Amino acid sequence: MKKLLPHILFLFSFNTSVFSQSIKNKDTFTEIVAQEEGDLNNDKKPDKVILEMDVKSDTRPLRVQIFLSQPNIKTSKLIVSSTKIIESQYPKNRNGQHNGNPIPDFFIEDGNLQMLTDINDLKSRYTFKFQNGNFELIKISRVIWDGKNKTSETEIDLVKGIKIEFDQELGSDKILNKKQKSVKFKLLPKIQDLTFSQLETY
Repeated sequence: MKKLLPHILFLFSFNTSVFSQSIKNKDTFTEIVAQEEGDLNNDKKPDKVILEMDVKSDTRPLRVQIFLSQPNIKTSKLIVSSTKIIESQYPKNRNGQHNGNPIPDFFIEDGNLQMLTDINDLKSRYTFKFQNGNFELIKISRVIWDGKNKTSETEIDLVKGIKIEFDQELGSDKILNKKQKSVKFKLLPKIQDLTFSQLETY
């Protein structure tokens, strides 16, 4: 019995460790909020973007995952998984209050991933292109309404390094107060590195 005791203790310790690890690795993002399909890597095969929520967490965090098709196999490969680019529905700093903004929309257009946000009435569109093995931010478009008869818009081309700001009156194509300046980016931001608060600073 004395010889068996160390083996029994080892097996008990091993099983406990495996069980704890399985609990730790269990995926808590179980609620699918949205799902989009389209060609993102220009191989004429459907890729997939999935937006999920952790409904067990009090903060209701969101996760976006991007799966790309692979050559000669039917299964897709997970390329991006991020919980930073979207603010939780009930952030800790709001003490249980909702963040007040709708969940961002994701869709695929012209081979690029588009992300639409509405933060405090500022509507933004972020365009990500799959290149260099990553989804890189290449363009930002923003518009906000003054509540009367004018909108203020911003267009940022991160590839060309140009930022344009202008106003427009509702129902008119005339551009007012146009300003253009150069902006420099040493590297294009990658979607997995960006946080929701960083996006608002551009």
